Amino acid sequence: MTKEAILGAIRRGLKRGPLPADQQAMLGGRLATHPRHLIPSRSRLPRPDQVALFIRNVEKEFGTVERVPNAEAVPAAIADYLAAQNLPSRFPMAPHPELTAIPWSERPLLEIEQRRAEATDQVSLQHGYAGIAETGTLMLPSAPERPTTLNLLAETEMVVLRASRIVGAYEEAWDRLRAESRDERSGGFMPRNIMFVTGPSRSADIEQTLELGAHGPRRLHIILIDDDPAALPMGEATAPPPVAVPGGPAAPGD
Repeated sequence: MTKEAILGAIRRGLKRGPLPADQQAMLGGRLATHPRHLIPSRSRLPRPDQVALFIRNVEKEFGTVERVPNAEAVPAAIADYLAAQNLPSRFPMAPHPELTAIPWSERPLLEIEQRRAEATDQVSLQHGYAGIAETGTLMLPSAPERPTTLNLLAETEMVVLRASRIVGAYEEAWDRLRAESRDERSGGFMPRNIMFVTGPSRSADIEQTLELGAHGPRRLHIILIDDDPAALPMGEATAPPPVAVPGGPAAPGD
């Protein structure tokens, strides 16, 4: 069925014809300008407090976070986490350039496969597109380098997220996605799927008893790379050295 046929059926159901020109212009303007709704004041904080709020909200929703100074520290953090949780060291990883650039060879016991997740996988590693401080939520748009199955099939999902990708409110995450999702032919596009993940999967539908892993991962563990000096905790004497990552800002002097 064509788009016009679908819209025509909706109009007949509503017993009206096409919208008048003034209403079409109003809707077109709204779609073009993305007007703001009320934004909670709790996320309007200095950068260190904003990142701290993100971490608190993740932990409040039964997720865990480990901060590391740079990408080079990620393999050790993941190896230690898997060992502490008695989880296998073999897992699928999103084939994202920022993840493939990590020096995994420093931890040769980690068996990493760049692919989508399968039902038999116990652990997965995803690339974090953005973090939203106001609720401790991950924004995970689908892409060839960010397979959606990694968010759903494994019992334990690990996500590598840069601190510079944490924003205060949902509107800021949408702004970033719109700005970065561009191509010359269409002038802009949105991913086929966008998942918002707030902690591990859980449900209390049955007798109001909370059950983790009801329809997705039982654990959510975020490895947070402190690549934003402005977001370091108050009192930090020095910032970690900047590291250039594919698709991200270059280190000074590059």
